[in-house]
Formats: sequence, C-alpha cells, structure tokens
Amino acid sequence: MDWITIFSTTIKSAVGVETVLYALAAIGINIHFGYTGLLNFGQAAFMAVAGYGLAVTVTVMGLPFWVGIVIGLVAAAILALLMGIPTLHLRADYLAIVTIAVAEIIRLVFRSVAFKDIFGGSDGQRGFSGGFQALNPFPEGDYGFNLGPIPIFFPHWQLWVMVVGWLLIALCCFIVFLLMKSPWGRVLKAIREDEDAVRSLGKNVFSYKMQSLVLGGVIGCLGGFVYGLAYGSVQPDVFGTETTFFLYTMVILGGAARVFGPVIGAMLFWVLLVLLNGTLSEAVAAGVITFIDTSQAGALRYVFVGLGLILLLVFRPQGIFGDKREIAIDAR
Repeated sequence: MDWITIFSTTIKSAVGVETVLYALAAIGINIHFGYTGLLNFGQAAFMAVAGYGLAVTVTVMGLPFWVGIVIGLVAAAILALLMGIPTLHLRADYLAIVTIAVAEIIRLVFRSVAFKDIFGGSDGQRGFSGGFQALNPFPEGDYGFNLGPIPIFFPHWQLWVMVVGWLLIALCCFIVFLLMKSPWGRVLKAIREDEDAVRSLGKNVFSYKMQSLVLGGVIGCLGGFVYGLAYGSVQPDVFGTETTFFLYTMVILGGAARVFGPVIGAMLFWVLLVLLNGTLSEAVAAGVITFIDTSQAGALRYVFVGLGLILLLVFRPQGIFGDKREIAIDAR
C-alpha cells in the first residue's frame, strides 16, 4: 500500500478546505443546538443562499465579489427570520420539520430548470472566484513542508482560501466565546435548559431564540462562501440534507456547547473519512479486501464512520470535550 500518499492526504485533510467550510457551518449549528437547544436541520440552506448569492452577484449581475459577500450575508439573515418567525413560538420539533423542509425547497429552487438562467440549474454557477484570487498574496506555486517522508504541500490558491478560512474560524470562535460568557449567552443556555423558567423571569424567549438563529445562520453561511471561493463554483446538490447531518455529527463528535468542539469535530470527521477511504481503496486494489470493488470503498467508509458515531453516542454521548448536560434537549 502507498501509505505515504494516504498519510499525506489525511494530514492535509485536517486543515484543508473541506474542514474549514464545515467547521464554520458547524460553529453556527453549535450556537443553535449546543447553546440554545434549537433543532435546526436546515443549516445547508444558509450555506446555499450565501454561495449562490455570491455566484449570482458576480456571474449574472456583474458586480464585485465583495458585493456578493454582503448580499449573501443579508440573504442568510433574512432566511433565518423567515424560518424563525412562524416556528420559534412552537415546540422544538416543529422547527426541525420547517428547517429541513425549507432547506430542501431552496435546493430544488436552485436546481430548477425554470431559473436556470439565474442559478444554472443542476450544473450550478461557476467562474466567480477571480476577484478573490486576485487578492492572493502568495505567488504561484506549492507551499508546505516535508514531515519526514510525508510531503505536506498546498497549491497557492488553496493556501489563500485556507488562510482566510482559518482566520474566519478563529474570529468566529472568539466571538462565540465572548458572547457565551456574556449575560446574553447565559440567557441562551438558560433557554436550552428551561425556557418556561426564563420566560417567568421576564425575558423575551422568542427574541433570544431569533437572535440565536440569525447569528448561527450568518456564521454558518460563511461555509458557503468558502466553498464557492475555493472551487469557483456552486452546485445545488452540494447543499443537500446530508450536509446538515454531517454538521451535527461534527458538533456531537467534538462536544456540543464547547467553543472549539465543532472545529475539532470537523477535523476528526474529515481525517477519519479520508484515512478510511485511502486505506480501503488501497486494500481493495492490493487484493486484501475482495468482497467490494474500488468504487464501493467510498460508500463503505461512511458505514465505519456511522458505526463509530453510534459507539461514541453509547459510551460518550457528550463527545470528546462535551458535557452530558449540554446535549439534553427539552422539546416542549
């Protein structure tokens, strides 16, 4: 087996673009689920409206990419308001139903043939990251180092996205840390534990929930920007329901209601996926595993990751850094 290539790809995945964009979206989920107790199953929708807001602004409207960033942020905030106003007065499971439905509606709208001139249909939009890459301070080439015999190198365009992405992760974690140490953050945690008690103290529970939904959605939409700018394209099927479920896996894996929990969870999630995919593919190619072919190795890795998550939930449901009390949801 080519273990050097496997380890190189695995190590790079720990800090790569996928980890960055999923970590940002998972930080938003952590605000919703970990700190406030909101079951938002539509985080992929926030990523989608941000990515498409940027893409349409540049490719269709011909405006600079930073205008697209502003439009994407505003669209994510408006989406949170539209999802929250009719549901946040209701039980937690109603919010889950509405958010997963809205996310699927948005994906199908972006995929629709009727709006193909705007959103590109199933092919999506592409060719809108030039303005961002023009700001790249790194000259063309590969950057990195050798970890013994293992090469860890990134192309200049990818390194630029990673630098910006990890700076955004650091900023978002710092903001979450400050907010959750503030009286506002303590109210969110109290709502998670017993919103009736919070309401009896004169707090506007609906208002705090809405603020949490908007904040988590806006932070989560940054993942959509990173995806679009990294790959220079957006496709509707990238923002499917499974994306949100991956995000919940990362939050639970790292530890809900922990500032760095989603980041660590995203890193571990992608390390496990890439390592398993490389190992299984090489094992099949070498004839060590004969009951599947190479094309099935990618699907089998999700089976192993799923089994690992089940074991984690059985033996340590709070995740690596979490607390059992932080994932107790009162769905009244």
